[in-house]
Amino acid sequence: MELNIPDAPAIPGTEHLHSGKVRDLYRVTEGEHAGRLLMVASDRISAFDYVLDSTIPDKGAILTRMSLWWFDQLADLVPNHVVSTDVPAEVKGRAVLCEELAMFPVECVARGYLTGSGLLDYDAGGEVCGIALPAGLVDGSRLPEPIFTPATKAAVGDHDENVSYDAVATEVGEESAAALRDLTLRIYGRAEEIARERGIILADTKFEFGTRAGGQIVLADEVLTPDSSRFWPADDWVPGRAQPSYDKQIVRNWLLSPESGWDRTSGERPPALPEAVVAHTRARYVEAFELLTGERF
Repeated sequence: MELNIPDAPAIPGTEHLHSGKVRDLYRVTEGEHAGRLLMVASDRISAFDYVLDSTIPDKGAILTRMSLWWFDQLADLVPNHVVSTDVPAEVKGRAVLCEELAMFPVECVARGYLTGSGLLDYDAGGEVCGIALPAGLVDGSRLPEPIFTPATKAAVGDHDENVSYDAVATEVGEESAAALRDLTLRIYGRAEEIARERGIILADTKFEFGTRAGGQIVLADEVLTPDSSRFWPADDWVPGRAQPSYDKQIVRNWLLSPESGWDRTSGERPPALPEAVVAHTRARYVEAFELLTGERF
């Protein structure tokens, strides 16, 4: 699939390593941080495995500040990969310097509510990632307890696929799989409680972990942003329908609407977003940031 990711801008004193749907990764080649990784959050937005032609103003800065805030809230549970926010002027406010880790080849997903791909799996067979769930659940149902529903890390442009815990254990070893499951659910539990206190439901989220040379597991990438999590207004939660959200569901909904004129099954790229959808999406990202952190953006 042609993602249409723009070329990453050159940044003096760094070497570009990789670009994903949203982030650009560089290695610092000069100065006191030589050898560290520079992770830059762009304003790009993706949907249905396409990077859209539209961007969301300030999105990279919002995601970076939100991740840094969450890393602070979780510091007693798990170390993170952030070394410094002293970054080149070209990317100030939307980048971090971080450790290079040996990354686990798995998306560590926690679900406290049933929706998205989890709902599709449940409707097909009554379980998610091999975990049997009670009968009668609907879109938006709160689960009896949060569950660990890992996914494979697909190549950029391909779908991540939900897999069982046993598949993760086979891939990374039983000890590491158990540690990843435990950390994922503990972090989700802390974050869900913090979000709920602020009037937001954290329906599900995904984490990425790596290890340091000594084997210590470290939380990496971004964490608990609208790009990796489903945030719902708690006051508007009604199971049995799609929930209002603070994430990019606004974009997905417009692309699937008759107004966009786009057929998801056509193989054609999605159209650019109208200004109103861009503005609404930015406003929801800002609102989520301000509600969660208590800070002004």
